Amino acid sequence: MTEVVVTGLGATTPLGGDVASTWEALVAGRSGVHQLTHEWARELPCRIAAELAVEPSEVLPRVRLRRLDRSEQIALVAAQQAWDDAGLSDDLDKERLGVVFGSGIGGALTLLAQDDILEESGARKVSPFTVPMLMPNGPAAVVGLEFGAQAGVHAPTSACATSAEAISWAADMIRAGRADVVVAGGAEAVIGGLPMAGFSSMKAMSTRNDDPEHASRPWDRDRDGFVMGEGSGALILERREHAEARGAKIYAVVAGSGLTSDGYDIVQPDPECRGGGRAMAAAIRQAGIDPKDIGHVNAHATSTPVGDMAEVKGIKREVGDHVVLTATKSMTGHLLGGAGAVESIAAILAIAEGVIPPTINLENPDPALDLDVAANEARKVELNAALNTAFGFGGHNAALLFTKA
Repeated sequence: MTEVVVTGLGATTPLGGDVASTWEALVAGRSGVHQLTHEWARELPCRIAAELAVEPSEVLPRVRLRRLDRSEQIALVAAQQAWDDAGLSDDLDKERLGVVFGSGIGGALTLLAQDDILEESGARKVSPFTVPMLMPNGPAAVVGLEFGAQAGVHAPTSACATSAEAISWAADMIRAGRADVVVAGGAEAVIGGLPMAGFSSMKAMSTRNDDPEHASRPWDRDRDGFVMGEGSGALILERREHAEARGAKIYAVVAGSGLTSDGYDIVQPDPECRGGGRAMAAAIRQAGIDPKDIGHVNAHATSTPVGDMAEVKGIKREVGDHVVLTATKSMTGHLLGGAGAVESIAAILAIAEGVIPPTINLENPDPALDLDVAANEARKVELNAALNTAFGFGGHNAALLFTKA
């Protein structure tokens, strides 16, 4: 089977404007969650979120910002970082270059803002860029156009499993011989009144408004819901022979992936994590390794009452009770469609750097938590393989298995 490797990483998150600053904050156990001071947030049940550490306006020129939704802006920022990190050049064969980049919700902020303009000022004032800005494939399209990708530009939309699915699709593109290089990842930027009100009405979000830094607390007995974040992660996936021929640095191998669906409920996870477990098993099977070789799982764990412990059941059943877990959402909040990519970067760096970022705020572990967690402090460990899991509304399940280069 064609071996797929990771040669470039890029990110902009609530913890930092690039991979290095994000990783440093993750290892240090810093929270990116804070109270919202926007006028629209004053009456919301949840008034906390994890906003970007570095605004896109600090990176992109003003004329580009005006023509891009916020999700597209940050997709472009992360993708450009990954491209530069991989040392790719413009003379790359664009017919062998692909993009798989997704967003769980897409340009919701553009839709809401332009609707306000329509109602207040009339149709003539609506931006001519409205449709390209709000369409769900916008981030993928923008990234594809930036680099001139011609092997195919794809945009999975699978809620919170989106960018993990994107990485799986990208690896499949290379294995199928359709591309030598694929820019893969996802972005989400929907911290706004309507999205937050909708999630709050579902009772899905934490209301620990007076203590934002401690609100996201996966596996803790006192968890009360997730904290919304925004951000983007991008990976350069490459056929190994292609990467070696140009002398590229290789971070890790995309050894296996698994994609399944629950067939259970539109929002509630299967309490036994049967679908998620099948995704993990499929990734392990494709990688052809013993589950005992997996030393670490960067878990989906969002800090919801049901989801966190269901996932633990799936991990214990399919991977084993020897792994060390962490939930980086305790620091970044939940990046929705961008979560899988950013957390995959964390899993890859855990292998490369030999350190697992902590799960902060785990003060009173759920009595049902019977697996080892790197709680509150980073843990140094030698890793040969790490798993990242991502689950989304609609019953989407993704598991990605990375091994040492």
